[in-house]
Amino acid sequence: MPSKQSKEKKKVGLLRRHFKGDTKSIMDEFNASIEFDQRLYEQDIRASKAHCGMLVAQGILSETDGRAIENGLGKVLTEIENGVLPIDPALEDIHMHVEARLTELIGEPGKRLHTARSRNDQVATDLRLWV
Repeated sequence: MPSKQSKEKKKVGLLRRHFKGDTKSIMDEFNASIEFDQRLYEQDIRASKAHCGMLVAQGILSETDGRAIENGLGKVLTEIENGVLPIDPALEDIHMHVEARLTELIGEPGKRLHTARSRNDQVATDLRLWV
């Protein structure tokens, strides 16, 4: 069953927020990379844990938020490995899946994980770890 957050993402996809009107489904399919990058979930979560550690070390995140994020990422990893977290094409990529589920699990601190990095940073790091 899709989560509330994934339903909201279906209504307003990443690129749809920048256009008036609705996009064609072929554009949604073209922009979604989940078919490929779902296999990068482990690398994405490992990189997110390292990024979280950096944010805590720099004083950007509190230690409490850092622990919550680390624990939440561990739960997300377990859910993916056990097939409990469904892959929703409306969320477009593995980064959005991980971030959405993390935020569902731990609330506001989950949104702070994205601080000081872009999705392009995430893709480049995940691919380097995967290769």
